[in-house]
Amino acid sequence: MYYEHFGLKYPPFKITPDTNLFYSGANRGLALDALVYAVKSGEGIIKVVGEVGSGKTMLCRMLEEKLPKEIEVVYIANPRLPPEMILHAIALEMELPVTPQENRLQVMHILHNHLLEKHANQQQVVVFVEEAQGMPLETLEEIRLLSNLETTRNKLLQIVLFGQPELDINLATISIRQLKERITHNLYLEVLKQENIQEYLKFRLHAVGYRGPPVFSSAAVKLLTKVSKGLMRRINILADKALLAAFADSTHIILPKHICLAAKDSGFPCPTKFNKVILMSIALVIILGISIPSSLPILFNPIPQQLSLLQQRLQVTEKWLLNQQNYTIQVMQVKIDKIEYLQQFLNKSEIQPLLTNLYIYNTGINWEIMYGEFTDSKIATATIENLPTILQRNKPFLRKIIDVKITF
Repeated sequence: MYYEHFGLKYPPFKITPDTNLFYSGANRGLALDALVYAVKSGEGIIKVVGEVGSGKTMLCRMLEEKLPKEIEVVYIANPRLPPEMILHAIALEMELPVTPQENRLQVMHILHNHLLEKHANQQQVVVFVEEAQGMPLETLEEIRLLSNLETTRNKLLQIVLFGQPELDINLATISIRQLKERITHNLYLEVLKQENIQEYLKFRLHAVGYRGPPVFSSAAVKLLTKVSKGLMRRINILADKALLAAFADSTHIILPKHICLAAKDSGFPCPTKFNKVILMSIALVIILGISIPSSLPILFNPIPQQLSLLQQRLQVTEKWLLNQQNYTIQVMQVKIDKIEYLQQFLNKSEIQPLLTNLYIYNTGINWEIMYGEFTDSKIATATIENLPTILQRNKPFLRKIIDVKITF
């Protein structure tokens, strides 16, 4: 819709990874080079960790493109596979003649022989596991056993784990400490800073044909940095909608108001100077005891005396998040626009006895619901198995409170 308006050949900020639009700044290019080297060297297990929307999937696709043809890439699309199925999944991805009736040892034997043939032909196999933080601990342990397949000099199978920070928590579990010791390369994708974002926007626009002056004003980039938290996925969502807003506004310059319109449409909070002025004015009214004339327009909705269950849990969560060294369990995730569904969930009779242990925060994209607070990860892990059925439905997993990113 806005492509002709800005002289673009195709969308510059697509959500789906397009390797033609890979941004090598903010250490992404260095990370890619390190991954290519690590896979080629054929040693150990490799781990890539980054927040949701930090660019892990794009890096995964770029790695596949950069690897030489003699290296076969196997994707594990479903990380929640039980341990007895992971070998079958890898074998099927490699189009090996295995059936569900064959047991683990039979499949391992078929895999081993195939990998030996590959090695004899100067070929390698690397397994990419995306969303590895969702993989059961027992399956992660099975992955470690796969890394034992080797000749006297070389590993027969390379493994690259792509995951969110929760993956590090899982790997800290004592029962799979041997896997952690097998990881020879640890890469972390940091969020983009303001200068990176400005460069990223320019790169993407020029990659799709734009040749004019800067489109995003400095003030817009500054606001975009705050709203996006430096996460590439959010930047793409907001930048795309901001371009559309500018097109509707018949302008070629993105201003803060366009970022705010994009943020509002996406369910992200938009901090503005206007909001700060309102908050300061309210504070002065309260402190000085000034009465508000009835002729003034209503700028905000008064908070009801009886807070809703959701509001109560949000307030409690603010204080709870200060206990950064403790652990919690993520039990549920709800899209930001499904607030009615979330309120109905909190009002269910089965949830009422659990309310005091439920904590809710807003990531800007989702409502995420946590259960409990634990000083010991072992106790938290044991609690997961004994959670009520209503909290077991979404496959709960362990998190550290310090890793919870809250957006107000």
